Amino acid sequence: MGLEDLQHNFLTGRLEDLVRWARRNSVWPATFGLACCAIEMMALGAADFDISRLGMEVFRASPRQADLMIVAGRVSQKMAPVLRQVYDQMMEPKWVISMGVCASSGGMFNNYAIVQGVDQVVPVDVYAPGCPPSPETLLHAILTLHEKIRTGAIARRPARAGEQGEQLAGWVPQAPDAVRVATPR
Repeated sequence: MGLEDLQHNFLTGRLEDLVRWARRNSVWPATFGLACCAIEMMALGAADFDISRLGMEVFRASPRQADLMIVAGRVSQKMAPVLRQVYDQMMEPKWVISMGVCASSGGMFNNYAIVQGVDQVVPVDVYAPGCPPSPETLLHAILTLHEKIRTGAIARRPARAGEQGEQLAGWVPQAPDAVRVATPR
């Protein structure tokens, strides 16, 4: 009986799987509630939904203690540099959830004062649709992010410009996930 015949357990598991498991179960969110979506985000931390079972029981007030930013609500042009500064201060690896129509696309505010999508300011990993999205939708977005963390690489190293004919992709993710509401995966 060789090692390949053994079941996958804590002795035969890979270190990368262990690190992914630890990251997935200890995501600490930084709140960035800007409008009515923030009320639904606060409801997610209450007893009815209890995100402490996912290792997210405390919303961090300091970006240096957080690795997930939940942008809830519309982002004005004056708030965009502050949002980017908070994002830059977060520890690596870091993730972003865009919560609500206003954060994702500007919503009904199609004017010069509102940023038409927070993905113009920070890279977005998961979108949570709705106006405002329910706490269940945000919980589904968090679980979608957990699945991305579980299947992703530990360190994302972009290719250097000129290597293998590739250009640097920048900080914008290739394909962010949109949460499918009421659709089983």
